[in-house]
Amino acid sequence: MALKMGFMQLVADAEAKIRRISVPEILAPEQRCDKLLIDLRDVRELWREGTIPGSVHVPRGLLEFWVDPQSPYYNKIFADTRPLVFFCNKGWRSALATEVVQRMGLENVCHLEGGFEAWVAAGGEVEARVKK
Repeated sequence: MALKMGFMQLVADAEAKIRRISVPEILAPEQRCDKLLIDLRDVRELWREGTIPGSVHVPRGLLEFWVDPQSPYYNKIFADTRPLVFFCNKGWRSALATEVVQRMGLENVCHLEGGFEAWVAAGGEVEARVKK
C-alpha cells in the first residue's frame, strides 16, 4: 500500500501552521509559571520516563474530547486561561495535536520543539510519575 503522505509530511505541514516554543524558552521554572504544560504521551511513557514538573497528563487519544465543552468527556483544565504548551516524546504528536486544537478554536496554544527528549537533553528537571 502506498500512502499519499507519510507522518513526517503531516508533522511538517502542522509545524508550518502552529507556534513553537523552544526548551530554553521555558527551561527555568519562572519562565513556565504562566503556562500550562500538557504531556500528551502514553501513561506508560510517563511511568517509565517521568515528566516535566507541574505538567498535566492528557492522553493524546482523548485530547479532542477533553477540549470540547460539548463532549461528555470535557475536562475543566481546558478552561484554564494560561497559554497551553503541548509536548510529547519527540514533538511529533504535539505538533499534530496543536494543529488540531487550533482548528477547534483554541488560540493560545503551542508545542515544545523536540519534545520531552529535548527537555531531558537540555538538563530539564524530571518528575517521576508512579503507576496508580
